[in-house]
Amino acid sequence: MGMGMRMGTEMEMEMEMEMPDQIVDTTNGSILQHGKLNDRIYLMKLSDKETEHIIHEMEHLAALNDYSKIFCIVPPDVYPLFMSDRYLLEGYIPGFYRGESDGLFVSKFRGNGERFHVPDNELAPFHQLLSDMKGKPKAPPVNTPRYMLRELNKQDAKGIAHLYSEVFESYPFPIHDPGYIVKMMNEDVRYFGAFKGDELAALSSAEVDPKERNAEMTDFATSPRHAGNNLSLHLLSHMESAMKQQGICTLYTIARLLSLPMNKTFLRSGFTYSGTLRNNTQISGRIESMNLFYKQL
Repeated sequence: MGMGMRMGTEMEMEMEMEMPDQIVDTTNGSILQHGKLNDRIYLMKLSDKETEHIIHEMEHLAALNDYSKIFCIVPPDVYPLFMSDRYLLEGYIPGFYRGESDGLFVSKFRGNGERFHVPDNELAPFHQLLSDMKGKPKAPPVNTPRYMLRELNKQDAKGIAHLYSEVFESYPFPIHDPGYIVKMMNEDVRYFGAFKGDELAALSSAEVDPKERNAEMTDFATSPRHAGNNLSLHLLSHMESAMKQQGICTLYTIARLLSLPMNKTFLRSGFTYSGTLRNNTQISGRIESMNLFYKQL
């Protein structure tokens, strides 16, 4: 019986690892994401009604599930409360809130501290990229007549999910599900695609916060059949124009530290590097560190 119980527990843990993290709205208006996939809690939005309370609630939730990281986006005026609870500043986005107040990306590392460490062989290539790009003029993308760019709609949901399934083995959100894509479209996420004929060759999304007037440029994916055509650069430029028309004043992204081409795309597009989130996000089968970039419109 003991062996059977242990095997059952291991199977349950594997199932938890495969399930997407859940998003929870608190009674006072904050938004949390948590789960075993990323092995963390992510405070996506903090309500000003419950700063001290949410810190205690997250600690309780982390202890209950043995999460190794708590990751939060907070305004500067509440940072002292988080710092007093051993949160560290990992990065920032100027003008995150309505172009007036910065967003601080703060984290607490739990357990034996392994999650805090980022290997030198992951940081050194990115440092070299920053050095190589320093002082270089920003290059607007050259027109690519072979591809047509447009905003995507609900009729494109299956194609979006299919391309994400082709590119990403795993992801912190269920972007492989067409139903999830439609749900996101109903919640201020705008998707953009590059087509060659009828084929969706590349896509990206802008997660828009109309109230705070910021947008995250995210979920870039290019079919291997169309790699090497700078489609992410073209999509980013296209999205930037769309965000300007919507009245957004701050763009930002959370890019994989290990994806030097994607980091280079943002640097070429005039984005500024502003921090690295240590071992933060589950992508393609492993937890990776992520870089923050921002651009003011």
